[in-house]
Amino acid sequence: MLATSIRPPTIDEVRKLTVSDIAIAAGLADSLRDRLREYVNIDAFTVTDPFGEKDDCNYSVVMDRENPNRIVAMIVNKKDSLPQLPWSAILGERLTRVSLSKEEAKALKHELMPKATGNFYPYRRAGRIAGYLMFAFQICGQR
Repeated sequence: MLATSIRPPTIDEVRKLTVSDIAIAAGLADSLRDRLREYVNIDAFTVTDPFGEKDDCNYSVVMDRENPNRIVAMIVNKKDSLPQLPWSAILGERLTRVSLSKEEAKALKHELMPKATGNFYPYRRAGRIAGYLMFAFQICGQR
């Protein structure tokens, strides 16, 4: 059943995810990465997390509509990046994307990926870094 109201999960809701939930999110993240590759180039190595004091970014999460507590990916877009991606084509019917504040994104990232830094893959459009991606298949445990 699809959720009627989509909002980012709270930290407590994320803590209640089961191993099955994380496995489903990881599978969805792998498919999302494949669809994203049709529009962007994803670097092979991770970089420092994009939560600096002076960054100029927009933060969002991709969630499973069937269980919005399952975060499939976190996306950090540079505000000066090229025109928006065709998100409806990329996400399809199963996934949705919701904007977050920097503080909300940082808290969720810390809960899902307690490793201090180096959790995000840069993605490029026209050779320039346009943003950063963190996928659920990177989750190796919860805080």
